[in-house]
Parts: sequence; structure tokens; C-alpha cells
Amino acid sequence: MKLIGIADTTFARVDMGGAAIEELKTMGTGFKVLRYTVPGIKDLPVASKKLIEEEGCNIVMALGMPGPQDKDKQCAHQASIGLIQAQLMTNHHIIEVFVHEDEAPDAKTLDWLAKQRAREHARNAYNLLFRKEQLARNAGKGLRQGYEDAGPIRE
Repeated sequence: MKLIGIADTTFARVDMGGAAIEELKTMGTGFKVLRYTVPGIKDLPVASKKLIEEEGCNIVMALGMPGPQDKDKQCAHQASIGLIQAQLMTNHHIIEVFVHEDEAPDAKTLDWLAKQRAREHARNAYNLLFRKEQLARNAGKGLRQGYEDAGPIRE
């Protein structure tokens, strides 16, 4: 049985991990979900690495919500670099699912965006484990998680 890890934070203002888990429950069987919640976004790389190395997860989603300040953006960048390093160290995918607080004009839209992005990336995690051909069919289509897809460039 495959394991999908969910690493999320208490700093996020939306339960993105819960949204991802709800979506995964609709995807079928053949896997279990293991959740590891940490205080902040810079804790996600080690949480993700521990989920892979200590818990045996086949893939991890790292979900976080950086604030709108420059310091928050810098922390998100540092966390992103840490997640990339953890992927390379473990040879496992860690899907970064960040929603910056200033991506949405109001709290209602931010709540929707965070949950939608988490759900769409949950489908990506499932596809990476069980249906890689689905991702290949979508190559070059300008798909986005959360807001509307950009679409392919046409001549």
C-alpha cells in the first residue's frame, strides 16, 4: 500500500491539509494518508523528509500559507529551497503547495483559493503515484492550481 504524506502548518489561516485529505478520499483506494503538522513554513522541509524517511511515504504534499510581508516571502523562498533539497536527498516528490496571503483580494477568496489549490495538488500527487500518463496527457496545457488555467500558447 502506498503512503501519501501531508505536511502542513499551524501558521496557515486555512486548513489546507484537511482540504487535501478530503480530496484524496475521493480518489480511490490503494493508499493511506499520513499527516504531520508543524508550526511554520520553514518547518515543512524536515517534516516532509521525516515523512519519507521515517514513515515510508511515497510522496508528500507540503502545504503552507506565507503572509504578505517581505519577511514572509523570504521565509517562503527559504522553505521552497529546503523542499527542493529534501526532494533531492530522498529521491521522492514533495509537492509544494503555497498560497500567499496577498494572492487574493479578500478573506473569502483566500479561503477558496487555499482549499482549491490543495485539492488540485492532491490530484497531482495521486496522479504522480498511480496515473503518470494523465500528467503526460496534460503537458503543455498551461494548467494552474487554484485560479483559472492559463491555457496553452497557440500560434
